[in-house]
Amino acid sequence: MKVIRTHARDEFKSVEIMCKQIIQSCWFLIMKTNSLNNNSSMKTPTEELTQYKLVVVGDGGVGKSALTIQYFQKMFVKDYDPTIEDSYMQQTQIDGQQCILDVLDTAGQEEFSAMREHSMRKGDGFLLVYSVIDYNSFESVTKFYKQILRVKDRDEYPMILIANKIDLTAERVISQGDGLNLANKLGIPYIETSAKDPPVNVDESFEALVRVIRSQPPAFNDAEKRRIKRLSELQKKKKLKKCCIQ
Repeated sequence: MKVIRTHARDEFKSVEIMCKQIIQSCWFLIMKTNSLNNNSSMKTPTEELTQYKLVVVGDGGVGKSALTIQYFQKMFVKDYDPTIEDSYMQQTQIDGQQCILDVLDTAGQEEFSAMREHSMRKGDGFLLVYSVIDYNSFESVTKFYKQILRVKDRDEYPMILIANKIDLTAERVISQGDGLNLANKLGIPYIETSAKDPPVNVDESFEALVRVIRSQPPAFNDAEKRRIKRLSELQKKKKLKKCCIQ
């Protein structure tokens, strides 16, 4: 009888885990649908709007997805499967200027390094995220920083250091001073965040990165160069169309 009870407990636990996975899958399907609905309902972007491609990088489990979902969906998701790669897009206004944010939430696991590097090639700016309760994630920041510069073939690039999960004060092992010292060493801004409701500095982090990108000289601002190229191509099409009509 004792063995039978043990098997019953194991079977119940397996069913419980399976139910949890099904609930997670349904939850993310709902969030993805909402994101698509938001994209389809936003105003048709004109050629004047600049599109900023922001990439969120960091070790697995530091809260990259939680930050991204909190920004776009205005909700906190505590438990979810590890991200492989998710993208979100919306039209917004920052400092009085309308723009489009295209955010890529990347995988933190080492086995997805090649995919992450491909995403880095497309990014205009990067949020380097670590968890204040995970020292290893803090040490990984420099690795991601160097990888971005190598991929971009630049000596510097728009980035912001994000110290996440500051709501977990009792478990914190990386101090604010540690974060500031690393940010100063890398020469990038530093922001402390929490995606848990009520969120702390989540919107501010994405908006701050856009400001860093905008502050770049035109020759190094990839987002602005794309907008200018798009305008130039549009003007050529208009001229060609006008010539055909005549």
